[in-house]
Amino acid sequence: MDTTPRVLLVEDDRTLAGLLDQLLTAQGFAVELAHDGQAGLHAALTRRFDVLVIDRGLPGIEGVDLVGRLRSRGVGVPVLVLTARGTLRDRVEGLDAGAEDYLVKPFEVPELLARVRALLRRHADRADSLPLGRRRLDVAARRVLDDDGPADPVELTARECALLEVLAARPGRVFTRDELLDRVFDAETPGAVDTYVSYLRRKLGREAISTVHGLGYRLGST
Repeated sequence: MDTTPRVLLVEDDRTLAGLLDQLLTAQGFAVELAHDGQAGLHAALTRRFDVLVIDRGLPGIEGVDLVGRLRSRGVGVPVLVLTARGTLRDRVEGLDAGAEDYLVKPFEVPELLARVRALLRRHADRADSLPLGRRRLDVAARRVLDDDGPADPVELTARECALLEVLAARPGRVFTRDELLDRVFDAETPGAVDTYVSYLRRKLGREAISTVHGLGYRLGST
């Protein structure tokens, strides 16, 4: 599995975007560029990233609005907002929308890199525990915990945990059987996906995974 940290940089200033792309790549990041809010939204909803760096003044979808849309769709990847406006109100709006950090232009490159690394560490810490509605998935221990109730932990097999992890990492996204087969199962028939969805529903309840007819599966209400 490729462990290179992935950064989505959404910046309409192509000169600055190119410079930051080079700097982040030199630091060992895999960078994908988007130059407007709509392209950034599509990329963040359809591909895996470890950190999002989003300019506030974007065409198409403004940066803070973009952060809010991603959070409302269950994308929990840490976000650093870049902005030319540094008033307290601007910072509060960005943080309230769901951003973890806020950096005012012009900035020093070492500070930007340090903040991205800090967000990457935060993402790595959070990746071991994923929310499942009223419960959470402990990835390392391969079990589902109910923090608010007396229910015992639900133990999962390695395949069950891997399948649930993929769904929980993008709770608003519908995954096709082929996508789940490629991410979780090695050289098995598409029926393996349905079988393990059935196993998880048996352990967690039928509402744990929703079937989207004609498309595939997504995380349900757990």
